[in-house]
Amino acid sequence: MRELHELSALEQAQAIRDQEISPVELTQHYLDRIERIDPRVGAYVTVTAERALEQARRLAEELPDGPLAGVPIPVKDLNLVKDVPIMFGSSTYQGFVAPVDDTVVERLRDAGTVMLGKTATPEFGLPCYTETYLSPPARSPWDLNTSAGGSSGGAAAAVAAGLAPAAQGSDGAGSIRIPASVCGLFGIKPTRGRISFAPIIPDLAGLSTNGPLARNVADAAALLDVMAHNSPGDLYLAPPHEGTFLECATREPGRLRIARYAQPVVPGADVAPEVLAAYEAAAATLAALGHEVVEIDPPFRAETVSEFTVMWYAFACMHPVADDQVELLRPLTRRLREHGFATSAPAFLQAQAALQLATRAALAVTNAYDAVLTPTVTQPPRPVGWFEDVDDVEETFERMKRFAAFPAIYNVTGQPAVNLPLHWTEDGLPIGVMLAGRLGGEGTLISLSAQVESARGGFWGDRRPPVW
Repeated sequence: MRELHELSALEQAQAIRDQEISPVELTQHYLDRIERIDPRVGAYVTVTAERALEQARRLAEELPDGPLAGVPIPVKDLNLVKDVPIMFGSSTYQGFVAPVDDTVVERLRDAGTVMLGKTATPEFGLPCYTETYLSPPARSPWDLNTSAGGSSGGAAAAVAAGLAPAAQGSDGAGSIRIPASVCGLFGIKPTRGRISFAPIIPDLAGLSTNGPLARNVADAAALLDVMAHNSPGDLYLAPPHEGTFLECATREPGRLRIARYAQPVVPGADVAPEVLAAYEAAAATLAALGHEVVEIDPPFRAETVSEFTVMWYAFACMHPVADDQVELLRPLTRRLREHGFATSAPAFLQAQAALQLATRAALAVTNAYDAVLTPTVTQPPRPVGWFEDVDDVEETFERMKRFAAFPAIYNVTGQPAVNLPLHWTEDGLPIGVMLAGRLGGEGTLISLSAQVESARGGFWGDRRPPVW
């Protein structure tokens, strides 16, 4: 048999069902790798080794039904796991232990997955890179000098380094798709309302959602099946999906009509030649598969960026921070919170109303297509420290906006979107492309992604990052 971490998550689960390996053996394999490799990668902020092994021992005695039973799946440190520290990427939360489980964590446990630990996230999930005062930076395993992105940077680094077969993440402005792009993974931001944030985390504006990261489409689809649920009090409900998302990964998508554009709406954002090359290659692959690929103008206007920025400022203020702890915050967080507290309630509501109006106009265009192709980010993976290597923290935020110029629009509209890891530079760095679908259209995106994955001989092929 191949090394255990070479197996996909679904292959690992099958090997457990066939009693070729035990959940304990698999869990210990990953814990050993984390101990040996993670100091260089920075994927985990908390490792729950004893808890994980105890879970695995119980599963060895009684394994539930389900495609991922017995498989280790880490949880992002923005999600609550009862009796486990949660720090939200911030020194202000050091020593805080979660009083309850998020319902998505309950779903993962009931499905028989094993929690290896909590993956690193930037402070309050706000930046698109994972560098905090709590733990080492999360680095892309393809080049440890580059950032793993954010805010699911630790989750993506863990999967790409073979420190987990797949991972739970979350996405409020590209936080699954950005790390997936710079770490060479398949990541799904589901439709708004597909996965509940209950019982504590609010879904007020509906920008953020949980979602899976994996090395292939089928693993991510299976994890989405586990995570998808609603809870009483949810403000948003996704259109129902018939059957399982995993079934979609084995289903031909049919001939689709796919729009494409590569012009960012963020002022001053330029798409690097290597990113454009990845985008053009993806379009050529889709056309070769028989799909109709149509060039369109960007369906969003530049004003949307400033309106979204107003919302982001306000969300930086969601976490309570005592006056005597403000100095523990990172400079970017402090500046975003200053802007947020200076934003009036009417200004916030006006921005939200403007974004809804922009969404209505955009959907009038994109609903004519089965999917929309764009770059995921505008540049190849950035060096660790690059976003903060500036004279003014305002420039850090501007760099973030220009780098992540494409993903956040689908958080605004609530549409599902995925990152496809289709391209590697001559230096061996991954560059993803993004496909967005109609509301409730995760199944179509999964079928299309699986078709592309098969046509390209698997997303990773024979590639392995140096730490593998």
